[in-house]
Amino acid sequence: QVQLVESGGGLVHTGHSLTLSCAASGRPFDSSAMGWFRQAPGKGREFVATLSASGITTNYEDSVKGRFTLSRDNAKNTVYLQMNSLKPEDTAVYYCALCRYSRTFSCRSDSVYDYWGQGTQVTVSS
Repeated sequence: QVQLVESGGGLVHTGHSLTLSCAASGRPFDSSAMGWFRQAPGKGREFVATLSASGITTNYEDSVKGRFTLSRDNAKNTVYLQMNSLKPEDTAVYYCALCRYSRTFSCRSDSVYDYWGQGTQVTVSS
């Protein structure tokens, strides 16, 4: 069984930055792509970004390209989502998840993720 624990959320002003972390335990995750999704109040869960198992390839949702950066440290079983130039529309609960595949082109849909964290709240005030 894999457990994912997110941290790093909080309240920031527009234009500021946050870094979210997701620590995995239960088994090594270096053969799986990792993803981040978010859910704003009253909206469905949406894809944010995914990173390949190797850490080489990333795939971002259009609205976060150029602002968010996903990275991973497989030795620490941890992935990081660096979020810069935050906007009020980025306000949501952010979830990390473990994809059943290793490559990013297979991991944009939440239907291919088998394990999810509990979520961390990010609030961006205008």
